[in-house]
Amino acid sequence: MLSRYFSVLRLCSFLLFCALLLQPAHSQQNNSESRDGTPLEGTVVASSRATFVIRSDDNHFFVFTFDRNTNRPRLLALGTRVRVTSDQGDQPGARHATDVKVLEEAQSGPGQGAITPNASAREAAPVPPEVRSVEHDIQRDARRWRVGARAGVGLDPELILFGLQSQMGPIFSRNVFFRPNADFEWGEITDMVALNLEAVYRFPTTTRSGLWAPYVGAGPALNFIHQSFQTSAGQSRNISFSNFDYETGFNILVGFQNRHGTFFEAKTSLYSSPAPVFRLILGKNF
Repeated sequence: MLSRYFSVLRLCSFLLFCALLLQPAHSQQNNSESRDGTPLEGTVVASSRATFVIRSDDNHFFVFTFDRNTNRPRLLALGTRVRVTSDQGDQPGARHATDVKVLEEAQSGPGQGAITPNASAREAAPVPPEVRSVEHDIQRDARRWRVGARAGVGLDPELILFGLQSQMGPIFSRNVFFRPNADFEWGEITDMVALNLEAVYRFPTTTRSGLWAPYVGAGPALNFIHQSFQTSAGQSRNISFSNFDYETGFNILVGFQNRHGTFFEAKTSLYSSPAPVFRLILGKNF
């Protein structure tokens, strides 16, 4: 009975943490709605597979992301003057372009077939390093497959864990990712290997200076558990409860990830005793 009471208390604490975590994200979203649908004109000064940067007439730089739902020309050459309509993006320091209209095509250089920037682009100030940094981080985050490493602690029972993970996506939505991972965990009595087939939803962030984005996730856990007890040195008694036993559980998690790939998360496991019912994990996606 006491064990069940503590399990319910942990679950309530976890849900309260989730509620407190999601409140800031909701407030940020409301603050950005007034900017949705306002077109911005400027000259393209950088372009990649997932982003482009324009310089406005007052010499300010803006980073935009785009996807398959963006109405845009197939190519955005440097020096092209465009009008961009955007909405709330899911990357700090950038907006998501919904419509890109070409106002003036980039001009070809004399006697050259390649596209070169027009006069306004040549006269523009260089793209600031902080804008380049945001663009680079978004390009890295846009990769459809990433690998990562993780470490942390488990509670009840107490374990130290290390693991590897993969992130694939986005799938179904630009904010949903499939993130399978494997944890190797050791403790005084319990050793285990956990294969977690989790998916996460990353909440959009709207602050240009914000680095951390909250996320939630869930998925089944395939746990292989071994429990044993060894007496102190000099005594021959060694008790092993079993070989590795298989237990199926279900994970619920919440965390923060920054645009450089570092993440921190708290995870609870249901229906998986004697696996840890609560874990704190720190890791990084490369």
